[in-house]
Amino acid sequence: MSRLFTIYRVLAFVVGVLLVVGTIGSVLKYGLSDGGSLDQLGEDLTPVWLVHGWVYMVYVVVAFVLTQRAGWALPRFLLMMVAGLVPGLIFWVERRVAGQLRAEHPELAGA
Repeated sequence: MSRLFTIYRVLAFVVGVLLVVGTIGSVLKYGLSDGGSLDQLGEDLTPVWLVHGWVYMVYVVVAFVLTQRAGWALPRFLLMMVAGLVPGLIFWVERRVAGQLRAEHPELAGA
């Protein structure tokens, strides 16, 4: 696997996990305002959004470089960007990107 492709896959997984954890934290924080332990857990998970934001910015740069090297059109890059903002979607998009990259550009995927 090429280094860029590996970095993309790791970042996609990290962004996806942080997005899901942050979403769960927000649901607990704002959906359960009873002051219980789950509400406190939601409050404790708030910094996950900060980490997600920073990692997401790196992910966007890596996704852009990857799409440029693969010669892909802007809509594919936009789908990769949006995937980092919708909980769970990034896992599906990452699998599609990996499959398409392996099929179209095996030299970038290291296959």
